[in-house]
Amino acid sequence: MFDINKTILDEDVLQRDPEGYLSELPEWSEMKALAAARAEGIALTDEHWRVLHFLRDHYRDNGPTCTAREIIRALEDRFGDEQGKRHLYQLFPGGPVVQGCRIAGLPTPAYGIDPSFGSVH
Repeated sequence: MFDINKTILDEDVLQRDPEGYLSELPEWSEMKALAAARAEGIALTDEHWRVLHFLRDHYRDNGPTCTAREIIRALEDRFGDEQGKRHLYQLFPGGPVVQGCRIAGLPTPAYGIDPSFGSVH
């Protein structure tokens, strides 16, 4: 889980490029994603993988300061024309933000447990 205190005390915890964006994400692999999804009763499809990779790219570009609201808007912008927000919830019944981030190996964003921001917990 992301610990802001470690980042403040040790800036090398999260490596950043010259523009200040994250250059590396927390350790993750597709095998870890498969195991996490299986534990949550989800069989990953190509659509799931597109969302998971989008979430990781979004995190890499925007860092841990993004709120769940910002992430769900980004998901809607990217995937809304295809199947809509409802489809995102069909892919990730636990919420496209919270469950998606969990499977993608990312920390839960701020306000992530609010149902209107991408979680049904």
